[in-house]
Amino acid sequence: MGAYKYVEAIHQKKQSDLLRFLLRVRCWEYRQLPVIHRCSRPSRPDKARRLGYKAKQGYVIYRIRVRRGNRKKPAPKGATYGKPVHQGVNHLKYQRSLRSTAEERVGRKCGNLRILNSYWVNADGVYKYFEIIAVDPSHKAIRRDARINWIVDPVHKRREARGLTATGKKSRGHLGKGHRFNHTKHGGKNSTIRKRDTLQLRRYR
Repeated sequence: MGAYKYVEAIHQKKQSDLLRFLLRVRCWEYRQLPVIHRCSRPSRPDKARRLGYKAKQGYVIYRIRVRRGNRKKPAPKGATYGKPVHQGVNHLKYQRSLRSTAEERVGRKCGNLRILNSYWVNADGVYKYFEIIAVDPSHKAIRRDARINWIVDPVHKRREARGLTATGKKSRGHLGKGHRFNHTKHGGKNSTIRKRDTLQLRRYR
């Protein structure tokens, strides 16, 4: 086995004394840093490489923390003005994951970079911490590399905001294959239902 397999095996046992101590110390360090900051290297090199990172010019790692928890409906004094089914205020779940939110925030801050992928690195009671792999589309090392220069194309601008990264596709129900996964084509599950339930009476039919 290669070295990265052993590193992966260590990370799979998060309750071990070694990893509990490591995550705890790192979490304390991350709390002292700004919300979004650039890292000199990935804290999980095995995971980053599996998701497309290379230790070469043009690849960047950003670390971000996102506040945990669900969304709250903006209802002044709890007045939602509607039917009882829509009167919930507190336990509303956002359709996308915190990882997806993290990618979007980094993409908004670093407008000149393309978001390739991301992964979980840590969590405490208040925050979840993610590392985002970004690529500089104007760098010569990226433009000349046939494996990654697909991301230079303008159609991949803000791909994280349009649900085209791995976590975005997962939220849209696009990461599976087989039985009933044809129910999630187009934008996602809801748009498929809407498209099939709408009666279209075209003029010439």
